[in-house]
Order: sequence, then C-alpha cells, then structure tokens
Amino acid sequence: MYFRILILLMAISAATSGCRRENSCDRFIKGIDTSFEKGNFTEMVMLSDSLKITCEEESSAILLADSLINISARIRLDFSYDRGQIIERIERLAGEVTDEDIKYWESKRWLEFRIIDGEKRYFNRAASNLMLLRGFYENREERLMAVNRDPRMISRLKHTESILNASGTDAEPVIPVDMIVTFTVTVYPDEVPPGEIVRCWIPWPKGSHPRQKPPEFISSSEQDYMISPDTSIHRSIYMEKKAEESMPVVFRVKYRYQSAGQYFNMNKIKVLPYNEASDIYRKYTSEQLPQICFTENVRRLADSIAGTDDDPVMTVRKFYLWFKEDIPWTGALEYSIMPNIPEYVITNRRGDCGMQTLLFMSMLRYKGIPVRWQSGWMVPPGSENLHDWCEIYFEGTGWVPADISYYLQNSFNRELKEFYISGIDSYRLIANDGIAGSFIPDKRFLRSDPYDFQRGEVEWKGGNLYYDQWDYEMEIEYLK
Repeated sequence: MYFRILILLMAISAATSGCRRENSCDRFIKGIDTSFEKGNFTEMVMLSDSLKITCEEESSAILLADSLINISARIRLDFSYDRGQIIERIERLAGEVTDEDIKYWESKRWLEFRIIDGEKRYFNRAASNLMLLRGFYENREERLMAVNRDPRMISRLKHTESILNASGTDAEPVIPVDMIVTFTVTVYPDEVPPGEIVRCWIPWPKGSHPRQKPPEFISSSEQDYMISPDTSIHRSIYMEKKAEESMPVVFRVKYRYQSAGQYFNMNKIKVLPYNEASDIYRKYTSEQLPQICFTENVRRLADSIAGTDDDPVMTVRKFYLWFKEDIPWTGALEYSIMPNIPEYVITNRRGDCGMQTLLFMSMLRYKGIPVRWQSGWMVPPGSENLHDWCEIYFEGTGWVPADISYYLQNSFNRELKEFYISGIDSYRLIANDGIAGSFIPDKRFLRSDPYDFQRGEVEWKGGNLYYDQWDYEMEIEYLK
C-alpha cells in the first residue's frame, strides 16, 4: 500500500516534466513494492541497495525506497516479540495459555501479529491489548464496574458535573485550571555525531482558542528559540543544539497556561441549515487523505448507523453511542505504519483516541457535518498523557467539542452520562487543530508521526531521529 502511494507521487512529479519512460530501474521498484507488501524487509533492503547502484540518477526512486526502509524499521520496532515472548507476557497477565487460546485470539484479531521475513512477530502491546479486548467482549459488566470504581473516573465525573452546572445558556468556557508545564526532550548519547546540530520541535499551546489562554513563556534550555505562529496547524517551539560525545542532547521549555472546560446542552443546541458554500463547510466536510476518507466501508458504516436521520445533532449522538458499544480503546500501532487508520478501526474493531477520532471524523464529514481535529495532551493530575479529540460545527451554534474515546459516565443524569458528546473537561492542552501540517521552520526528513504532534520531533542533517532514539517528559505544577 505504501509503495503504491509513493509511486503515485512519483507519477505526479513526472507528469510535470514529461512522461516517465520505462527503464531497467522499474524491476527494482516493483520488487521493492512486492517485498514491502509481503513483509520481506531484508530482501527489500537488498533490492534498494541494488537500485542505488544501478539507478543512481533516479534520485526520486532512491528517496522513496529509503523512506520505505525507514517505515519497515518502524514496523520491526512495533512488532518485536516472537511467539515465546508474547506467551510469557500474556501468562503474566492471565495465567496459563494454550495453543488453542493463541489460535482463537488470532482468529478474532485480538492478538495482533505480522509476518516479517517469514516469521510471525507480535505487536509489543498485544498482551495488554488482549486483556482490554477480552474485558470489553467477554467481561463487559465486570469491566464497567471496575471503570466506575476507578478513582480517576470518579474525579472526572465530579469535575464534569461542576462544568455542566457552571455552564450557562451561552456555553462559555468555565472552571479554569492554571498550570506550569515543563516539557523535556532528551536525545540519547551518541545518536548524533559530536559537533553536529540537533533540531528539535516541542509542542506549544495554542493561544487563540476560547478554552485556552495564551501561554506565558518562563524559560528554555536554549537562549535562541522560535515559537511558531498561532495559525500553525501544529504549534511548536523550535530549538537547536550541538551534540557532544557520550552526552545526551537535552531540550527543555517551561511555560504557564490556563485551560477551561466547556459544555453544550445537546437538547438546546441551535442548528440551522448548513451554508454549503461557506469556507468552513467546504473545508471541514472534505476528505484529507489518507486518514480522513470516505471509503466504501466508511460510507456503509455511517449510513447504517445514521439511517434516514438528517438531524446533525442526532447523527452525532448515534455515532458516539455506536463507538461506545462497538469500539474499545486499545493501545495503538505507531500511526506512520498504518496506511489507512479508519479502515484499520473498522476491520479490527478497536483503536486508541486518535484512531477512533479519525474514523468518527470521516463518518461525520461524509454525512455533511463539519468537524475538525484537535489534539495535544490530557492533563488531569496523575493521568497526563497524549490525547486526541475533535470539534463539530453546528450552523447557528459554532464549534462544539467532542471526545469520542472517553467513556460514558456513571450517572443517571443523561447530560452528565453523555457529557463528552458535546463537552470537554478543563484538563487539556491544545497544540494542534489539524493533522499532517507543516512545521516552522520546515522539517527536512520523514516525521516520526506524519499526522499528529504531541511528543515532539527531532532530526539532524543525517535524517530523522525516531522514538527509539530519544525520550520526552511532561511535568505539571497545578496552581491554586
């Protein structure tokens, strides 16, 4: 799939300068494509080496082949366990495992694997995901009871109830939370040769969103830095630093910001007919390939759930409730190794917050309901983590937040139970209002995450530095 997309890009490029003629390099290109699709990565690297020797003037083909090699290396990292290792990890969580168990779980797609160089390799998070999937499908009532007893869920329920009670008819942001954030990116020693410049982008809060006040810069590890404009899809603070022998390269930034919650009563949302000629409607009901898409499966699913209902509010609610019943949260593959995330979620019936959001958005846009991506971090005390959600546009009301991956809450009050269909808590950090945007300054190499931006991005003149070459940490001080 990946190489077919890349070949298409090559074809588009060639079309601007005349037709690309058939030559001896095509054999290598086709071989690399086939090897990648079959998971024969060692063979693919050998073919790529031959391509570079035989077709040294085909710079675009070489660049694309190198990108595939990069992606295959990422797949190897995500699928690093053999059969013995994955069984050991499952038994730590669930007791003795039989061959029949493994066969059954694989047939249900609950135990994720790929064939790499002829060997079955299991996803690093397959064991913990298996426990989540078994809980969702086999022990649902027990799982829900455990969720409802979770102190974090109890705290979230109380917090969202305060937002609901404080929200007026105008649905203005309420219950603000002040924080001081210290974000650190640490490149491991000797990942970059001594004396070479390391380039780093760290997420920076949006400053113009109604729920989030402009951040106040406090300090940074480097005297020179660049904060991208608030209009950037991915807002970042950029720094550079020279690598030193046997020393980590550390980038750090500290700032203060305030985030607030917001709630719209679904029963009172004003919905006028959409102005289909408006820029908002055209932009936010369009596909953004490959991850916001109207494939046949997406269209069929959306139509089957929405039925004949053309009320945007009812359609949003139907979609949301379907996710709660049919799509459990599980740990995700890295997004850069998934060619089409909505299709993955439909096929495998699972996904993390961003994966669920991309399918949700694809379904809404296909039904003519404008929706835009929003992401950064969830930052409740003790549960700070990467997170993705979205905002839905209702003509006559404006943008309404929705978090598709959060649980229905344990309440007899329907508004509180379904809070996250049209509400958001105060513990958010918004850094992105779209996917696959550009960086300022430009990033020169293939991104570690080509769509989202939460952990940061790092590179040097020799190429991108992937997640196994550096680490990140967010520390938060909550102000009274």
